[in-house]
This record gives sequence, structure tokens and C-alpha cells, in this order.
Amino acid sequence: MRSTDNDDPTRGLEIYQVGGAVRDQLLGLDPPDRDFVIVGATPEQMIERGFKPVGRDFPVFIHPTSGEEYALARTERKSGRGYHGFTFHTGADVTLDDDLARRDLTVNAIAMDREGRLIDPHGGKRDLDQKVLRHVSPAFSEDPVRILRLARFGARFASFDIAAETLELCRRMVADGEVDALVAERVWQEMKKALMEPVPSRFFEILRQVDALKAVLPEVDVLFGVPQVERYHPEIDTGIHTLMVIDQAARAGASLSVRYACLVHDLGKALTPSQEWPAHRGHEKRGLEPIDSMCRRLAIPNDCRELALLVGEFHLHAHRALELKPGTVLKLFKRLDLFRRPERLEPFLLACRCDLRGRLGREDDPYPQADYLRQAARAAQSVEAAEFVERGLTGQSIAQAMDRERTKRIAELRATREP
Repeated sequence: MRSTDNDDPTRGLEIYQVGGAVRDQLLGLDPPDRDFVIVGATPEQMIERGFKPVGRDFPVFIHPTSGEEYALARTERKSGRGYHGFTFHTGADVTLDDDLARRDLTVNAIAMDREGRLIDPHGGKRDLDQKVLRHVSPAFSEDPVRILRLARFGARFASFDIAAETLELCRRMVADGEVDALVAERVWQEMKKALMEPVPSRFFEILRQVDALKAVLPEVDVLFGVPQVERYHPEIDTGIHTLMVIDQAARAGASLSVRYACLVHDLGKALTPSQEWPAHRGHEKRGLEPIDSMCRRLAIPNDCRELALLVGEFHLHAHRALELKPGTVLKLFKRLDLFRRPERLEPFLLACRCDLRGRLGREDDPYPQADYLRQAARAAQSVEAAEFVERGLTGQSIAQAMDRERTKRIAELRATREP
């Protein structure tokens, strides 16, 4: 008989709160959502109680009133290569310990019963207290996505160390070719979450530490060891600079598209000479091909791709904005499609500011270029077509007259800023 609205559909079930929600509570954080495991129930019993089944690979059910997810305790067995190669088993014989043993990290393998008591067979609470990320069992090596998840948790919990044995296990996975089975979409799903963490640089540092970065993101990996002119980049190494830039973006609370643009803005430096002066000449244009290629391979959303290409090509224009001729500033605005898409300006300027500040000793430098370009944009946007229509101009003549007037107003603004 189906439960009524007045009944508690979880009554009598052996239920445990698990995973990230327990971890976050123990860390004094407010978990964004809660996950539950039910031991000893069948799918038929769940449906009879009013739960809605979802999930294709294993039984997950939505609570009829709270909307929270409840999964049946399960085990998993490796049946093929990559992270798709698993078979799952649920049933009354699967215990809570069985379910916890299949999880990735000890800090994610803690359960809490209805009375708030912890079930912690793998020492997750100890590792939380000691600030260590450690794999639960050798089964970690069966799923290459877990390397990405480990790196992402490293970006979230930047003060945590990674157990030496876990790093070594990841290196063996890479050497065995497990990461080659990762599909691009899954790489992006984990990377976009990592980019939004407090210290996104750690995601890439950890991947590089276990030799996975060159397999997952070769365009970024080749930046390490590429020197830059110390006068402009005291940190010298292009890879280190890139990580400093994305951390600046996180510090600024930037959007995903800005953080991604910061990640790829200097990809062209791996393709341009660093020893000749001016060093890395033309890296902006050279970088467009690897930026576009990486975006297509990982199925990056259009908003991220578009901003990345603009920042990659024009970040030096922004840095030199106070030196640019008014006509060049107008050309920049047109390449940004500013007059049809004015919302593009601020993300572009923020990414450029992060690039400037992503340098050793320059983390708090002012960026007056942004203020100047904002003022110049307002001056150019104030020119309206109606004025020229009233003068009798038509067609292309209107556009040309508007550009002349825009250039004039930018020039007038620049004149007021000159000493």
C-alpha cells in the first residue's frame, strides 16, 4: 500500500547521511545539499513508499516531499577500461561498510546515522583533523575520474596535503594509461568545478604532480618551463604565471568564463621564441589556434570560448590602453563587439587585470587601464545614429560618420588624462 502524504516515507528504513554533507558538517561548513544511503531496501519498496526513481546506472530515488536524493547501498566491480567500465550491485545483502568502501577518499567515506553518530571505518575523521586527502582503497585506481576529483578537492581544501601513497597510486594510473580513457566532457565537468574553487591553481598543480596534466591538458602543461622576461614577469615561468592569474581571478570572485580565459590567455607563449627581443612576439595571435582547439576538444561552452579568444588576442591591447591611439581603442571596442554586446567589456577587463596581477610582487598593482577603457567606452557609446540621419546621411555614410565622432570623443577623453 502506497504511503499517504501524512506518513514519513523513510520510517523504518535504515538511513545514513553520507559523503560531502557529513564531511562539510565536520569541518564546520554549511553543506549545499545532503546525500543519503539506504541499507537493506529494494527498489520496489522505495517506489511503494512514494519515492521517485531516477538514475540509469544504479537505483537513486527522490524523496516525495523534500526532493532530496536517496541511494540504495551498492557495491561496484570493474568490468572494463575507463570510468564507464563498472557494474553495480544493490540488494539487501549490501552493508553500509560495503557502500563506504567503494568511495574515493576517506574524508568522503564517513556516514552519520539518524542520531548523529559517525560510522567511519576508513579513518576519514582522522584525516579531516590532520588535513590529509587519502584514497580509501586500491579500488581508487579503477576510475580515472578520481584523479580529477582528487585534484578538485585539493583546490577546494587548499590547506590539505595529499597522502604520499595516494600520489603514487595516481602516478601508476597515469603510467598504465587509465587517464587516456577519460572523455573530454568529463574532464570539463571536473575542471569547471575546480576553476570555481577558492584556489584553482592546485587542481592543475596536482595533475602535474602526478603526471596527468600532459595527458589531460597538454596545451597548459607545455607552458611550464617556458621562460618570460624577468622585467615584466619576476616569476619567469609561464606555467607559474598562468596559475597565479587564475588564482587572481578566484580572489576577485570572477565568473567561470573569466577564470577559463585567464587559464588559456598565454597558450601562444609555448609557440613563440622567448629569447629574442621582444620576447614572445606575436604570442597573442599564435595562441588563438590552441585556445580554439582546446575549447573544441573539451566542448567548452560558447561564452567561455568567446571570451577566451578575445582575452588571448587582445590582453596586451588592454595593458597598453593608455598608450594606444584613439582609433586603435575604437578598433578594440569593435573587436569586442562592444556596441552590440556591451556586457562583454567588464569580463574582458577583469581577465586582463588578473593577468597583470598574476605576477610575483604585483598581486595588488593598480590597473588604471580598465578605468580609462570604461570611460572611453562610455564616450564611444554616447554617439547615436539619429544625429547623422538628421544631417541627411544614409547607409554606410552613417557608420563612417559615427566612427569619426567616436574616435574624436575618445581623443578628447585622452587629452584630459594627459599631464
